[in-house]
Amino acid sequence: MEPQVVDNAEESRFEIRTEAGLAGFAEYQLRDGGSTVAFVHTVIDPAFEGQGLGGKLARAALDTVRERGAAVLPHCPFIRGWIAKHPEYTDLVPAEKRSRFDL
Repeated sequence: MEPQVVDNAEESRFEIRTEAGLAGFAEYQLRDGGSTVAFVHTVIDPAFEGQGLGGKLARAALDTVRERGAAVLPHCPFIRGWIAKHPEYTDLVPAEKRSRFDL
């Protein structure tokens, strides 16, 4: 089974799951009536590190936010660093906020 990313809205987090179970998550807060998603914390279980799951989680979460037409505030260092390495996602962060996140 390929890792699957789902939005667990009840827990306010995107989760990545494998055959072995929950591998990690990216917590978020909805702001501005849901038009902004503030990522606040990302965790990959140490048992799953080194498998590229953090990147898959970040890409899927940001793609979902893009599909919903929302903006991103990358307070989480992992999400912020991932966006910095993948500039095609910088447009998700409002232009007036990018300098705050060093983007």
